[in-house]
Amino acid sequence: MTRAHNFCAGPAALPAEVLQRVQTELLDWQGVGASIMELSHRSSEFVGVAERAEQSLRRLLDIGEDYAVLFQQGGASQQFASVPLNLSCANDTVDQIVTGQWSKKALAEGRRLVNVNVASTSEDSNFSTIQAESDWELTEGAAYLHYCPNETIGGLEFDFVPHTFAPVVADMSSTILSRPIDVDRFGVIYAGAQKNIGPAGLCLVIVKRDLLDRARSDIPAMLSWKIAADNDSMYNTPPTFALYLSGLVFEWIEAKGGLRAMQALNEKKASRLYSTIDNSGFYNNPVDVRYRSLMNVPFTLADASLDKRFLEEAETEQLLNLKGHRSVGGMRASIYNAVEQSSVDALCDFMHRFETKYG
Repeated sequence: MTRAHNFCAGPAALPAEVLQRVQTELLDWQGVGASIMELSHRSSEFVGVAERAEQSLRRLLDIGEDYAVLFQQGGASQQFASVPLNLSCANDTVDQIVTGQWSKKALAEGRRLVNVNVASTSEDSNFSTIQAESDWELTEGAAYLHYCPNETIGGLEFDFVPHTFAPVVADMSSTILSRPIDVDRFGVIYAGAQKNIGPAGLCLVIVKRDLLDRARSDIPAMLSWKIAADNDSMYNTPPTFALYLSGLVFEWIEAKGGLRAMQALNEKKASRLYSTIDNSGFYNNPVDVRYRSLMNVPFTLADASLDKRFLEEAETEQLLNLKGHRSVGGMRASIYNAVEQSSVDALCDFMHRFETKYG
C-alpha cells in the first residue's frame, strides 16, 4: 500500500512505523488476548502504558518532578476555560497576547470568566507579525499571561518566550515536540494531541505543581488540574487508545534521536518549502520572515482563480489537505514531525511544475 503525502493541519499525519505497530497489536495487545481499547484503564497493564508514556514524555522535554503531566480530554479548546478556572479568581486580571485565530478564541472564552487585558495584538497587520515585546502593555500583578507560541492557521510563530513575572501559559498544540523547549520558563503548557503527539481526543497539560492550589472553589471536577493530578489523569476513564498511541509516538521520537534530531529534520523541511515560495514570483507567504512557523506554512498563488485547479492537480499526485483555513484562504502545508522530507520534496516539485504550467 502506498501512503499519500498528508499535509493536514490536524488530525495530522502519524509516523508510519507507529501505525504499523498499532496494526500488529490491535487485536491482541502484548499477548493478553484483547485489544488495548478493551482493557480497563484501572488494570495493571494499562496503568503501565500510561506510566511509560509519561516517563517517555518527561525524558523528551526534560520535565522535572516539580511539574505534573496530565492527559486530559476535550482538546486544547477546553483549556481556554480550564486555564482561568484553575489559575484565577473572577475579579483577577490576566494578560493575553493575540496573534491569530486560536489566541482570539482563547481570548473570547477567557473574557467570559475573568478580566482580560489584551497586552498585545497584531490583528492590525492581519496577524502577519508580532509586536515588539517592549511595546506590550502588561498588567502588574496579573494572574498569568496566556499566548499561543505557534498559530496553526496563520503560520505565525514566536521566536522568544515572553518575559513577565506572572506565570506564562502557552497553547503549544502545533509546535510541541518539534524541537527542544525550556519547560521551566512556563507555568503551564497545554497541547491538543492531533499535531505532533497522537490522535485527536487527547490534550496534554504540563503544569507547575505549585499552581495546582489556585483553582476556584466552584471549578467543575472534570476541569480541575489538581483533581486530575491527584488521580494520575484517571479521575474518570481517559481516552485510552489515544494515550497508548501517543506513548508510541513519544518512543518513536526518542528512537529517532529526540527533539534535537526532530528540530534538524523540521528545519530542513521548512527551509526547502520556504525557499520554493521565496524563489518564485508565483507563490507568496504573508508572514514576517522572522516569525515564520516551522510547522505550518501558508501560501497564496499569484492568481487566486487557480486555487481550485492547484488543489485538484495536487490531489491527483497524492498531495493531500493543502487547502488553507476558511478564515484566511489560499494554501497551507502543515509539516509536522511525521511528514517526511520526501513529502515536502514532492510538494515543492509539484509547485515548480504548476508554476511553469500556469505562471
